[in-house]
Amino acid sequence: MDFTGEERIAAPRDLVWAALNDTDIMRGCIPGCQSIERLSPDTFEATIRVKFSLLSATFHGLLTLANVDAPKSYTLSAEGKGGLAGFARGAADVVLEERGGETILHYRARAELGGKLARLGARLLDSTSQRLAEGFFSDFNAAVVAKMTAD
Repeated sequence: MDFTGEERIAAPRDLVWAALNDTDIMRGCIPGCQSIERLSPDTFEATIRVKFSLLSATFHGLLTLANVDAPKSYTLSAEGKGGLAGFARGAADVVLEERGGETILHYRARAELGGKLARLGARLLDSTSQRLAEGFFSDFNAAVVAKMTAD
């Protein structure tokens, strides 16, 4: 499943970039995130609980940054195991476009699910994945603006 979108954030690109790399902000914005820890400059370990219709699963896995062109873009790859529920694998290309005093965050994401999750059906998985992405970017937007006004 693939999906794209964008989020207009009323903050300069450098601040948005810093927030994308801040584990405290990410923990608060990733839906169901129970923990996230930086293992190296480009690798994180995370535990995330996700609800797909009647099935919920807790995924443990790694997030990896690649193609980093600070403060403009990167590719975020994720791979996690959810026990009996199966696995999730995906990647998102994130591009930050400066426009006046605002930043337009563009994303193109793709995800693959296996196990019980894959049997739920593509439409349900697509809508849930899109809802989770939109929730993340909306919460991220609010967190960045709140951090900017607090500083």
